[in-house]
Amino acid sequence: GFWDGLIVLNFSRAIIWLSKFFNDNYGVGIILFTIIVRIVILPLMVYQTRSMRKTQEIQPQLKALQQKYSSRDQETMSKLREEQQKLYSEAGINPLAGCLPLIVQMPVIYALYQAIWRTDILRSGKFLWLQLGHPDPYYLLPILAAVFTFLSSWLMMKGQPESNSTTTMMTFGMPVMIFFMALTLPSALSLYWVVTNFFQVGQTLVIQNPWKINRERREKQQEQRAKERKVKKAIKRAKKSKRK
Repeated sequence: GFWDGLIVLNFSRAIIWLSKFFNDNYGVGIILFTIIVRIVILPLMVYQTRSMRKTQEIQPQLKALQQKYSSRDQETMSKLREEQQKLYSEAGINPLAGCLPLIVQMPVIYALYQAIWRTDILRSGKFLWLQLGHPDPYYLLPILAAVFTFLSSWLMMKGQPESNSTTTMMTFGMPVMIFFMALTLPSALSLYWVVTNFFQVGQTLVIQNPWKINRERREKQQEQRAKERKVKKAIKRAKKSKRK
């Protein structure tokens, strides 16, 4: 079938092939496979990052629209959706862009799980203290997976103009969920989570560095305030000249 024959089987083959370059070290094979997957979907992640940043910048306009069309009747709600879509279009934003990386990664995680579980040589493989087909007995990988998940989410939240309760809940809730899931899943899958979220932290620091974004945002606000002061001064001078 398509899933087993094309996806799962080739995942298994790819990991085994990569492992051969390191004396059949299947843990290293999984790490290299994870990095390759992240590189392949990197353009999609960059697109998502840019789209999220644009969305953050238009939050004041979105809030203004929500206040303007605050009634819950069908006509007002339809008008709100129309105005929001118009704002997204003018800003060049696809509202669904934030979901794309997750939609892509979920089948990858499931296929990797099946490839490891259904391939004897991977399931019984060892890496450091780990047996790849069994959970980490020392809980180090679940802890690292949770830590890097938190760092990734925290860095992205830090770059936002303002955070809301949903963002905060995801930032702190997702690492906890990842930790408890990793306690019972094969350590090979936990290893994938650790590497992919470590990669995500580095990617965020390079592409969407929150300190750089906040600095640019402050500079832009300062420039805007300076322009407003100039306009106000020009208006005052014009009023004085009229009085004379």
